[in-house]
Amino acid sequence: MALIKRITVGGAAEGWDARLILEEIGRTSGPVIHIARDDKRLAAMEAAVRFFAPEMPVVVFPAWDCLPYDRVSPNADISAARMAALAGLTHGMPPQFVLLTTVSGAMQRVPARSVLREAAFTARVGDRLDEAALRQFLVRMGFSQSPTVMEPGDYAVRGGIIDIYPPGEGGPV
Repeated sequence: MALIKRITVGGAAEGWDARLILEEIGRTSGPVIHIARDDKRLAAMEAAVRFFAPEMPVVVFPAWDCLPYDRVSPNADISAARMAALAGLTHGMPPQFVLLTTVSGAMQRVPARSVLREAAFTARVGDRLDEAALRQFLVRMGFSQSPTVMEPGDYAVRGGIIDIYPPGEGGPV
C-alpha cells in the first residue's frame, strides 16, 4: 500500500499558498490536493497555480450550487465540470497533477468508480460505430437530443453525423 502524506497548511497568505502547493508537488511523485474554503478562493487558487506552473495539469472539482432535493437543478456548467473531473480521475491522469476543490465539494457524494468506468465512451477518427447503440448510450448517460447542440449534455443527429457536447469540453465534437 502506498504511503499517503498529509500536510495541513493554515494561515498562509493568499497567493503564497499556491507556491506552497507547487513546492510540495516538486517533492512528491503523486498528486497534490488542495481544499479551498469557498468558490472564490478556489478560482483564485486555480488562477495562481496555472500562472506559476502553466504546464501542470489542474483538475477542478467544484461543489454543487444547490442542495440535495432542492427544487432547482444544479447549474449545467458545474455538472459538466464535476463529471469532467471525475472522468479524468477515473480514466487516467499523469502521475503528478493538482486537484482543487472546496470543503463542500470534497464532502459531496460522487458515483462509484465502477459506475464512472461504465460511463465512458471512446471513438477515434475513422472508427465505425453502431448509431443505435451510441444513441442508447447517450440517453442512458443523461444526454438530451436536440436539433443543434448548444450546451454540455446535448447531442444531435444529422444524417450519418452525430454531434456530441460532452461535459468539460469547450464545444461539441
